[in-house]
Amino acid sequence: MKPAFIRPQARADLRAEIVYYRKHAGNSIASRLVDAADDALRHLQQNPGTGSPRIGQILDVSGLRSWHVSGFPLIWFYFERKDCLDVVRLLGERQDILSILNAKL
Repeated sequence: MKPAFIRPQARADLRAEIVYYRKHAGNSIASRLVDAADDALRHLQQNPGTGSPRIGQILDVSGLRSWHVSGFPLIWFYFERKDCLDVVRLLGERQDILSILNAKL
């Protein structure tokens, strides 16, 4: 198992999603989001190689992987490092993911 190091921007992304869901869908859905995001990270900690490398390949960013948050249109983006998962972003499927990641990585 590799611990997840969640970068500040990924934490801010998650906080913004929680606020959005709390405002537009209510506290119970926002709480489900927290649980689903945690479950996704737990899965990755136990199985770091299961995330898709496709976005990393498109952007030519070696090692970048992605994993969907079950039940929500959200995707964790991370790198598998020797001793941890380096979680860099949590983005929505409808965002311009390529532009956002290309500008920040």
